[in-house]
Amino acid sequence: MNPIDQAKNAEAFLADTTHEDRLDKLLWMMRMRRDAAARLVTEWEELRTLASEIKEHTLSNLAEYLEQFEANAKANGVIVHWATDAHEHNQIVYDILAENRIETLIKSKSMLTEECELRPFLERRNIRVTETDLGERIQQLDDQPPGHIVGPSIHKTTKDVATLFSQKYGSDPNNEDPAYLAGVMRDNTRPDILHATAGMTGANFVVAETGAIVVATNEGNADLSAHTPKLHICSAGIEKIIPTTESLAVFIRLLTRSATGDAITQYTSSFRGPRKGATMHVVLVDNGRSERLGMGRFWHSLKCIRCAACMNTCPVYRRSGGLSYGATYMGPIGIIVMPTFDVRKYSELPFASTLNGSCSNVCPVKIDIHEQIYGWREIMEAKGQIQVVKKAAMRVADKVLSSPELYQVSTTALSTTLDLLPHFAIYNRLNAWGKHRDVPEAALETFHQWYKNHRLKANEVLGL
Repeated sequence: MNPIDQAKNAEAFLADTTHEDRLDKLLWMMRMRRDAAARLVTEWEELRTLASEIKEHTLSNLAEYLEQFEANAKANGVIVHWATDAHEHNQIVYDILAENRIETLIKSKSMLTEECELRPFLERRNIRVTETDLGERIQQLDDQPPGHIVGPSIHKTTKDVATLFSQKYGSDPNNEDPAYLAGVMRDNTRPDILHATAGMTGANFVVAETGAIVVATNEGNADLSAHTPKLHICSAGIEKIIPTTESLAVFIRLLTRSATGDAITQYTSSFRGPRKGATMHVVLVDNGRSERLGMGRFWHSLKCIRCAACMNTCPVYRRSGGLSYGATYMGPIGIIVMPTFDVRKYSELPFASTLNGSCSNVCPVKIDIHEQIYGWREIMEAKGQIQVVKKAAMRVADKVLSSPELYQVSTTALSTTLDLLPHFAIYNRLNAWGKHRDVPEAALETFHQWYKNHRLKANEVLGL
């Protein structure tokens, strides 16, 4: 399989300036809201440090806390399953449904089930699955994966959704009012919710102390998926475990503020056991997490609480959209997670970053994201996964940037050359920058020239 070419995939999104400009502004607004929310919490940095330490402690004692959760969940009446990989997870879910003769399933948003490709697995076995999250349902109807961890269809405009709903539901294609579109979704999804015999949720946090599953949503669809049918299945990655309810409070304060700038989600629900007359299953999934935990440079990625703050601030993600990454997890966090699943397939992703460090600065659990991205670049180099053209360009850059004399000569020569070369010589397939923007005009004076001239003048004034 050829590596995912994020830059090439992004070209179609970049060609549609309406979507590119809208996504960029929307995500940057969320970043600004995050900053404003953080400033209102005096102890914000202390919370980040504490959250990071709690995660590090829990991951360092993962087996102990998972066993504690299992014991408490079972005591609460929950049936607990363990899945080594995606296929085993999917088979466990299918077996539960088949045993109960269930042919329809409603589910709330879950990145883990996307990672395991559960929906197509079940649909091939004649299980009808309805996503109840608005964004997930939009993507399901459009036969697309999520484009963002928190807002799956955030890259779409209301016009896109109006057109899609008119095709699938027969609604007014010209009515782009968000309230109207939400109503169309509700009218067409509620019957599935009311008649479903099984519901499924993911988990934001898994509390070892109480055996509880905690889910945060803004639509209440997780509560409907968990409570309306008599069978509730919850899928959770083993890294979602946290020790206590007290530690949960730390993450709840950080999660939504980091994601959207709000103080808390509309619904933060804790599921500790089945309702009377109902059944609850929890599937704890590894799927490569144990292996990642053993990676000395990259295990910190398991701290992630899926807030998407790193995506909202990333200039590459904001301008190229999540689908361009061709992966379950996109943006900066996806860059450091996806190669753990398949080094070759995702070998290009570590280069879809400017290494500006903003992702690490906003991460609520202080994952060293930009340093891990650089680390994965080194891994790709060591494993021979870098394209020949890119490798040659990097070698040239290394020679130029490591020699001050060569750098100064090159910049001076380049400035002169840009003024003299014809248009076709500058804008060609070798100039990736020029595909989507004009090459900026060279400054009349380089910084080195400016510094040299002003240094001489300063020395004259000081009599040196």
